[in-house]
Amino acid sequence: MDFDLPEELVALREVAARFAAEYAAPYAQTWDREGRYPDSVVAALGEQGFLGALVPEEYGGGGGAYMTLAVILEELARADGGLALAVEAHNALASAHIRLAGSEAQKKRFLPSLATGKHLGCWCLTEPGAGTDAAALSSVAIRDGDDWVLSGSKQFITNGARAGIYVVIARTDPDAGREGISAFILERGTPGLTTGALEDKLGMRSSDTVAVHLEDCRVPADQLLGAEGHAFDDVKEVLEGGRIMISAVSLGLAQAAVDRSVAYANERETFGKAIIEHQLIQAKLADMVTQLHAARLLVYRSASRLDAGRETPLDSAMTKLFSSEMATKVCMDAIQVLGGYGYLKEYDVERFMRDAKLCEIGEGTSEILRVLIARSLRSDRVPGG
Repeated sequence: MDFDLPEELVALREVAARFAAEYAAPYAQTWDREGRYPDSVVAALGEQGFLGALVPEEYGGGGGAYMTLAVILEELARADGGLALAVEAHNALASAHIRLAGSEAQKKRFLPSLATGKHLGCWCLTEPGAGTDAAALSSVAIRDGDDWVLSGSKQFITNGARAGIYVVIARTDPDAGREGISAFILERGTPGLTTGALEDKLGMRSSDTVAVHLEDCRVPADQLLGAEGHAFDDVKEVLEGGRIMISAVSLGLAQAAVDRSVAYANERETFGKAIIEHQLIQAKLADMVTQLHAARLLVYRSASRLDAGRETPLDSAMTKLFSSEMATKVCMDAIQVLGGYGYLKEYDVERFMRDAKLCEIGEGTSEILRVLIARSLRSDRVPGG
């Protein structure tokens, strides 16, 4: 089994790295401080094809491969985690849900504008009282003639302030439990759809995160996404890909922290020699690199399984759990390697740490992922055994 990337993905990695170096890295500290990146970056991402990675070619995208998106996200995250998160949510959540469950007419109508960056997409699942427990959501959609009328509030929505297309999950049958949940496609400007103020976050600050409010939003029946009452199953499938892709963001953040740590350890001298010559620093760096490589193997394996059409609920849970916690630890260790300088904003590693922490929370917390993994142990055969 060959774990090396094929030539076309190696070339794509170089393209993504150059893009990140030109469009993101020089401005990441400013974006972090100001809490947003400029709209011109969205257009540049679209021109580069990074916003259509999961969209099939017939709808204007790059072919629909998760490995492609993983490579892009890792390189973007090495420059700015918030920008990578915005691209991840656009591709792996909003576009992926339309690709999965949309009718042919919906795909032709919405996917081309998402793929080119004309519209940024967001995925509206989480609510003030329903995050990991998606079945507990309270947003409702009531059929009224040829329309659906949506009401409710969504919380912590990435890209919510900029999005042109919103995928919204709502309850269509209050008595049907999980079978009473459906999805809808809404467009910016729909009467009754409003967004709250930008959240003042610890990390991932360049990406916009807002509440999305729905007040008697009237949506034509042909904007029901997938079969009525089937969204819970579709959400689970979308989250499998999303968890693996946010793990790719974790890789990029950890790689950036390792890069800074190794460079600093080779330059900084104490007691007459570079600190990389001290065994305790060597041990810390060795652990950081080993954990990063292990996570990368998990991400690439899981993304490849997605592209092969295989079910990945357990793979996605283990990949996200390990990769996200790895990234936070590696970034914390990077701060320790840099010492006092690691605590300063100008050296970036404290930003990487703040960004990485979100990866342990969004798209399934570490706690619920451990529950999902443990449930699989009830079978006679241990996963991977």
